[in-house]
Amino acid sequence: MSRNTETVETYLDGFRAGDHAKILSCLTDDIEWTVFGAFHLAGKAAYDAAIDGVGFVGPPRLAVVRMVEQDDVVMAELTGSATRDTGEEMRMSMAEVFVMRDGKIAERRAWVIELTENDFR
Repeated sequence: MSRNTETVETYLDGFRAGDHAKILSCLTDDIEWTVFGAFHLAGKAAYDAAIDGVGFVGPPRLAVVRMVEQDDVVMAELTGSATRDTGEEMRMSMAEVFVMRDGKIAERRAWVIELTENDFR
């Protein structure tokens, strides 16, 4: 496993555990995070404030479907679920692009699709 892929795995483990310090240790100081259709932010302080997600409680459950790497980019296909503050479970499918610099995540681009019962038929 490459250094970049190891960083992304550590980062995802941090999200699964709700471990802000572990997540932030994987990021450059000038990190940018875009969830298309939802938000864009820059910097570790803004990132830290957004980790838990407004309207959600507890860490998400994430599974890697596949991960590929080329040069300084790691791409991951993920499935998962998260608990809303209403108690409802949100199931999702995600595509993530991690742009790496010196073994750390400098940019994260995410496409998140909320799944419905019809998506499992």
